[in-house]
Amino acid sequence: MVDDEIKKRALAEFLGLDEDEIDELIKEDYNYYGLTVFSYGDEMYAIGTDEEADRAVKEYIKNSVWAFDTDFILIHCDLPPELAPVLEQFQRTECEGANDALLALIEKCGDFDKFVEEAVATDGRGHFLNPYDGVEHEVEYNGETFYIYRI
Repeated sequence: MVDDEIKKRALAEFLGLDEDEIDELIKEDYNYYGLTVFSYGDEMYAIGTDEEADRAVKEYIKNSVWAFDTDFILIHCDLPPELAPVLEQFQRTECEGANDALLALIEKCGDFDKFVEEAVATDGRGHFLNPYDGVEHEVEYNGETFYIYRI
């Protein structure tokens, strides 16, 4: 585990901050799916290693299966496309309440980790972890690669 000061300096490098501006990065008291969060002015950023970002995206997807594209779920579960209207109606009607049932369906049909891998391969981690613009930013600092998401 990388300490927060190194993450802070990596983020400062990504933002192009001078040494005297680093103190303007404020560590927030919460994490974002396990990622460390810093604020800079009115902007907030989550940062983590590759391993931390993988865990974060898995947690995010686990909590948001209800919002996934119906066809994506059906294809992953190897279910006929004729079920799409039923599944779409369930998602639309239940919203977040559909999450546990859809998660159970995905787990019954196969491996949830594979579902996550397919989702990330299709859209990238930034799509899930960066609500601002969907981009995953990468910075090398002190021999370590960090991934940054504006939130």
